[in-house]
Amino acid sequence: MAKRQICESSDLIDKGDGVRFTVEYEGEQLPAFAVRYRQKAYAYLNKCAHREVELDWDEGKFFDGDQRYLICATHGALYEPATGACVHGPCQKQGLQPIETEEHEGAVFIID
Repeated sequence: MAKRQICESSDLIDKGDGVRFTVEYEGEQLPAFAVRYRQKAYAYLNKCAHREVELDWDEGKFFDGDQRYLICATHGALYEPATGACVHGPCQKQGLQPIETEEHEGAVFIID
């Protein structure tokens, strides 16, 4: 397994805008994103569990208005930022696909 830097730690502000990147998943290059929630970096495929649409309503805008949940701008599905679990909406208990992250030396990495 290899590590790949996706951003500087300072690029992710708690409950702020996310950072978009691509990741190889099941042989395809797919859109993904990272956010910071409760001081920890989390990353997921940028794909709603309900339909194959990207979540952000504007580039990097993943949190709902209360900055409590990640939201699908198309369907309004809400996801728990720390787990990717669906908490409300048409995702019907399906969750976001997590991507393993590490953070050290001022940078956020994904594990490929």
